[in-house]
Amino acid sequence: MRQPELLNPGCQCETAVQRANRGIKTMSRVFLAVASIAVMLTGALSAKGDLVTFSASGVGVDSHPLNASVTFEISGNSLIVTLANTASTSAVVPADILTGVFFTWAGNPALVDQTATLAGGSSVLFPSSGDGTDGGQVGGEWAYAHSLSGAPGGANQGISSTGLGLFGDATFAGANLQGPVAVNGFSYGIVPALGTAGGNAPLTGPNAFIMNSVVFNFDITGLNVSLDDISNVSFQYGTSLTEPSITTIVPEPATFLLLGLGLSGLGVRRWRMRA
Repeated sequence: MRQPELLNPGCQCETAVQRANRGIKTMSRVFLAVASIAVMLTGALSAKGDLVTFSASGVGVDSHPLNASVTFEISGNSLIVTLANTASTSAVVPADILTGVFFTWAGNPALVDQTATLAGGSSVLFPSSGDGTDGGQVGGEWAYAHSLSGAPGGANQGISSTGLGLFGDATFAGANLQGPVAVNGFSYGIVPALGTAGGNAPLTGPNAFIMNSVVFNFDITGLNVSLDDISNVSFQYGTSLTEPSITTIVPEPATFLLLGLGLSGLGVRRWRMRA
């Protein structure tokens, strides 16, 4: 008579306890994977509580690719905003020049703008003199405004190197670096790291541009602000609101929940099939 497999010392079969333990390990791996994916997805928006990055992609004039990002970071009593043109191609028409960023901040806090400087690895293309900065400052070519009316998407805050019918004089520290009196035209707008190679006449000099990114510093002393209250971020190109604008898309929290439930459900089904 053939002995039951569980009593056969040569059998490699799992016992019920072993199957249960394996199922628990499988479920643990599934939930760990779900948590890891959620962290990776939300990390694109916020790396930690005092830093958040928004990015967007789109298509501009003649199907030119547009890519931009903005990072908001709180450090002590300072808000640091880094605006970058992240396109992988050079700018070839004025509508490829990143000239502003708009956003809605709940409560519409009045930030105190201080300085605007080139980010590390950035430089001024076609400067009128020297390195194209005022002792490292480029703030004389940029303006900040809050309580905006008529901004893209109804945003209440913005930073821009051109008027757009919303900004007046430059508000950051520093001298006007190139005519006309800032903020006006597209001088000191931001072009990609590849510059304006192959661009048309307005982009090949003498207009000065910032290659890559600019860092803006604000004083937020006494302001009860949270980066979680920033939304409705968009990037403006050119010198008119009728020119290209690209908007960030933020996943709803439910997206992460559904993703987690879906993956965990697959894990449960696989466990049951193998049990």
